[in-house]
Amino acid sequence: MLTHAQVWIAVDRLAARAGLSPSGLAKRAGLDPTTFNKSKRITPAGRPRWPSTESISKALTATGTPVDVFVGLIDQPGGAAARAVPLIGFAQAGAGGYFDDGGFPAGGGWDEYAFPALNDEHAYALEISGQSMEPAYRDGDVIVVSPSAPIRRGDRVVVRTRAGEVMAKELKRRIGKTVELKSLNAQHPDRTLSATDVLSMARIVWASQ
Repeated sequence: MLTHAQVWIAVDRLAARAGLSPSGLAKRAGLDPTTFNKSKRITPAGRPRWPSTESISKALTATGTPVDVFVGLIDQPGGAAARAVPLIGFAQAGAGGYFDDGGFPAGGGWDEYAFPALNDEHAYALEISGQSMEPAYRDGDVIVVSPSAPIRRGDRVVVRTRAGEVMAKELKRRIGKTVELKSLNAQHPDRTLSATDVLSMARIVWASQ
C-alpha cells in the first residue's frame, strides 16, 4: 500500500530526474506552478493532500516518463534523505583547482548545498549569476549537476572547455568529432565545439526554480 510520503517522494524524484524543481515540473506539465509545492501537500486542517491522478499523468507525459519508471521512483531506496553536495558560483567554475581531470569536484573553496541523495558521489551544485541563461535559469538559482548521469539529446548540461569556459546549454547532438549545443537564451548563439576541446560534460539533474 502506498503512503502519502512515498507518492510525494516519487514526484520530487521525477522532477529531479528531469532536471527540474517541483514547481518547474508543474509548469512543464501545464499545471499551476504551485501544484507540487510542499506547501500544497498538507491541507490547512493538517490532513494529507495527495496529488491527483490527472496531475501525475500530465507530469509523466511532459517528461516522457513511463508509469513503471514512476513506480520505480517510489521503490527507489534511500528515501528523502539529503546530503551536502559541493557548491560554488558558476563564474568560479572556470577557474583552475575546482575540478580534477575527470571533471569531478576537487580542491578547496567549495561551500555546501543540501540536496536529496543522488546515486552519484561526485554530484555538485553551481549557483547561477547574471542573466545569460534566462529564462531557463535566473540569477541566484542553484543547479545540481551529476557527472555520472547518462546524457541524451535534449538534456541540459554543463560543459567545461580546455579554454576555461563553463556553460550551461542543451545538448543538440554529438556526432563524430563535434558537440553541438543549443543556447538556453535566444539572445546568445548556439555553439559547436570540437570534442577535443571539451574537458567534461555533465547533466543538470535539478534546479532550484
